[in-house]
Amino acid sequence: LLLGCLGLLAPPPASCIFQRPTGSPAPQRLQYLLEPLHPTVHTQRGATATLPCVLRALPRDYRVKWSKVEPANYGESVIIITNGLSHKNYGPLSPRARLRRSHRYDASLTITDVALEDEGRYRCQLVNGLEDESISLTLHLEGVVFPYQPSNGRYKFNYHEAKRACEQQDSRLATYQQLYKAWTEGLDWCNAGWILDGTVHYPIINSREPCGGRLLLPGVRSYGARDKQKDRFDAFCFTSALQGRVYFIRGHLNFKEAGQACRNHGAALAKVGQLYSAWKFSRLDRCDGGWLADGSVRYPIAVPRERCGGLPDPGVRSFGFPSKEMRSYGTYCFVG
Repeated sequence: LLLGCLGLLAPPPASCIFQRPTGSPAPQRLQYLLEPLHPTVHTQRGATATLPCVLRALPRDYRVKWSKVEPANYGESVIIITNGLSHKNYGPLSPRARLRRSHRYDASLTITDVALEDEGRYRCQLVNGLEDESISLTLHLEGVVFPYQPSNGRYKFNYHEAKRACEQQDSRLATYQQLYKAWTEGLDWCNAGWILDGTVHYPIINSREPCGGRLLLPGVRSYGARDKQKDRFDAFCFTSALQGRVYFIRGHLNFKEAGQACRNHGAALAKVGQLYSAWKFSRLDRCDGGWLADGSVRYPIAVPRERCGGLPDPGVRSFGFPSKEMRSYGTYCFVG
């Protein structure tokens, strides 16, 4: 079993996830691995990020294993195993993961073309005989959380439909940490929505009667874990920086004409996540409602003003899902 866990020729079996017995002593001070100065690495989608793991000495017959911690299934997904001379990649990250190797003690992990699903906690584990030690690092994507519901109204998604809806809008279901950060930055939303771990929440800045009552303090209110098949809510989606550009085309277009106008420019109708990303990272600011790929009409406001909705805070405003035959709006296009 130990050889199978440490070998380079095949993915380690699930039984290789070692757990410290209850009541066992705390791990000893690191002997071979250096504690990272910054345990959180900040990046954006499409960038190249390096998670540091440096050895202070090279023990005999050692292995270094990089894995991504998966809280949803209480396990880890192996990414790379190396013995300092050769290495083996595993899993979906394999094409984009490599060892930095800037010197002989460097076992840092570099991820190219960072994707939304790469966010999370990673472990660099050194295995030396029967002893092992590890460090944990967090890859944090800068981004924006937005609530999402379909054209047929609120509370229509089960968990799997919510997950798919976010992915269709160039985003993914937000984590609790992402939702909490968005709440600290001003997200105030009365409808409950699914997040990535299968729990349901809603963030409230201004306590009010329709949202739990005036006496409840502001916060991220929770419904806890719900039935992923039967229970229905909205979704909280997360997106990061774009590898492309969103722009507006004026006109009085219906939905079909809006799509054709974008295609005439070699572009496509922008998705909701792409509009939020352009608003967040490029400060896209337009007072004009425009069609998006899901059939909704929205517009991004970076500088609030009286004649653009009158709301005091920046944000992406929505006209909902008007009739697709209505010729009242321009269109937001995305070109990669």
